[in-house]
Amino acid sequence: MRPMQSKFHTKRHNVPSLNMASMPDLIFTVLFFFMIVTHMRSDEVKVRYEVPKGTEMRKLTNKSAVVNIYIGRMGEDWRVQLNGDLVAVKDIPARIENLRAAMSPENAEHLTVSLRADRHTPMGIISDVKQALQQSYALRINYSATEIKQGDNE
Repeated sequence: MRPMQSKFHTKRHNVPSLNMASMPDLIFTVLFFFMIVTHMRSDEVKVRYEVPKGTEMRKLTNKSAVVNIYIGRMGEDWRVQLNGDLVAVKDIPARIENLRAAMSPENAEHLTVSLRADRHTPMGIISDVKQALQQSYALRINYSATEIKQGDNE
């Protein structure tokens, strides 16, 4: 008897090539996701102010819960700018409430006001702004300044 020959032939299998057709769709999907999620905000400062200097400096952690208030000169008058708009001090509580309503509940709970005032601003204006913030229960206030370096005598 003869050994029986196999009718089955083993074929060599090659690794299939990777289909790259959906790669651009994936890249654009990820790009749009990051464009939607990323919140970039920069205020156009309309008032002129000179930043005060300080020694005890800390960075803000949650910038999406920060409202910027700039106090500086516009011409000869002292003006208050809330984010991008010039406002009267009496309008600050309503503006803060509108901004708080537009935030997520977590950010609204941690609302911080960054007060960026000119170093020569009269204390009366700063006091008026603080009272307006107190009316809207915006009690976390951060005073912005630049850090004094070792050896500066200013």
